[in-house]
Amino acid sequence: MPISSPVEGFRLAYDDHAGAGGHVVLLHGWPGDRNDHREVVARLSGRCRIVVPDLRGFGESQAPSGALPADFAAEAQARSVLALVEELGMGPAVLAGYDIGSRIAQVAAGARPDLVRALVVAPPLPGIGERVLTPDAHREFWYQAFHRLDLAEELLDGSPAAVRAYLAHFWSHWSGPGFQPDPAELDRLAAAYGRAGAFVASINWYRAGSGAIARSLAERVPAPADRLGVPTTVLWPEHDPLFPRAWSDRLEQFLSDVELRPLDGAGHFAPLEAPDAFAAAIADRLA
Repeated sequence: MPISSPVEGFRLAYDDHAGAGGHVVLLHGWPGDRNDHREVVARLSGRCRIVVPDLRGFGESQAPSGALPADFAAEAQARSVLALVEELGMGPAVLAGYDIGSRIAQVAAGARPDLVRALVVAPPLPGIGERVLTPDAHREFWYQAFHRLDLAEELLDGSPAAVRAYLAHFWSHWSGPGFQPDPAELDRLAAAYGRAGAFVASINWYRAGSGAIARSLAERVPAPADRLGVPTTVLWPEHDPLFPRAWSDRLEQFLSDVELRPLDGAGHFAPLEAPDAFAAAIADRLA
């Protein structure tokens, strides 16, 4: 397993799949790791070079001692991803992701559009605004406030059994009606997230203010010249309880070159629930 050069003390573990036809970086979500993209990798294998990292605080990536929550925020995560693109000589690359991986890809594209050929992302996306505070949304986003409490660490960190039950809730509740989380995969994630300190490292994303509630409430519609200009394909699932499809109505206010594609039948875990559509969107951006 290769591992990146350090950036601010963080080293990203990653898989590197050889192939011609362009470069792709796949970014995972919470609560997952680089294995979230296993079905997409299988469909793109040999057609392009594919790099799939564990983000800061996840999987087999390494963090420096004394790292603060801010070191796991979207902007910090993007710095590690962009440094990996440069280190491997991959730029410009297609960045693709969902959940926190989507947010990181968007931040990376805004910071270094010279290194990003295109984006292929599922929610979260900008344009949600104060709708994130509606009663339906409030019932879904409770975990983001919980993650900022010391109680989350006291109840879950270092306990694989408790972590497994907690993660199983999200993998079941956020997925579409035709998807069943793999028990063996849940066992694997529980072992990884259940190591002492691992769960807290994963939720530092929320403690740093990078969750959907904090980001959506802080967003402001940019001037047309300041919209994200990287060509972007947005894949919006039909059954994601966190991000209703109606929230896709303001994308053009934030993205200057965007294509919206519906993912009918899928829930939140787009790369696993709709890998054919996810891989096809990446292939189209490589073409």
